[in-house]
Amino acid sequence: MFVSTSGMDVDKKKSTILLMHGSGLTHIVWSLHEQFYASQGFNVLSVDLPGHGNSEGPSLKSIEEISDWVKSLINKIDISKIILVGHSQGCLVSIDFASRYPELIDCLVLVAGSYKLSVNQDLIDLAEAGDEKSILLMMKWGYEGSKAFIGGNPVKKIINSSREIREVLAVDLNVCNNYKDGAESLKKINCPTLCIFGDLDKMVPLKTGLKMSEQIKNSETKIISNCGHMIIYEKAFEMRKLVREFVIKSKK
Repeated sequence: MFVSTSGMDVDKKKSTILLMHGSGLTHIVWSLHEQFYASQGFNVLSVDLPGHGNSEGPSLKSIEEISDWVKSLINKIDISKIILVGHSQGCLVSIDFASRYPELIDCLVLVAGSYKLSVNQDLIDLAEAGDEKSILLMMKWGYEGSKAFIGGNPVKKIINSSREIREVLAVDLNVCNNYKDGAESLKKINCPTLCIFGDLDKMVPLKTGLKMSEQIKNSETKIISNCGHMIIYEKAFEMRKLVREFVIKSKK
């Protein structure tokens, strides 16, 4: 089990932000966020799910299993509540976790997500075959600004072997595809919730995202302009400012 704390010890007097990555990714995707939240006085837990990055073991096979893993992490660290920030697949985990373990949630931030994430079968087939084309296809749909990155696509650098594509990305894509309880889970969320969407997102079109946010009680929505699915990279500074403002307001 690997968790980045931004180089800081967990202070139980502080509120704790847990950052949940998306399919096939690792805690590295939060590199523009960790230090910022830590500098604002929060504990930061940026996880690598089992089988991802520096965490050992096979990838978990369902959203419910991942939620239970998060609960075990919270128990292990011995903190009472978290501010859960999930991106993409991480939104499914966040929705499920908040509905099943409401006593462990302060507030929720859902980034570029929905209550269901149906995955194109061509993408799943390529990933299960360990084909690098799955990464290119995923990013073509999911990242508006991929051509603008100096040094190449950052996601391709995280998922960089056939084994990782087969054993991590393919499993995650099936996990997303198989989660069917999202609509019911939304009805059980009572904590303050912020939904953040990119107006150019092709993986979770804005219309789909708004359909989710409208069903969450006590929620608010922010739409970031000229942004695709990878909000955490594309508009990191704008996003983290929105998160900070929301969390501070929610805790008053």
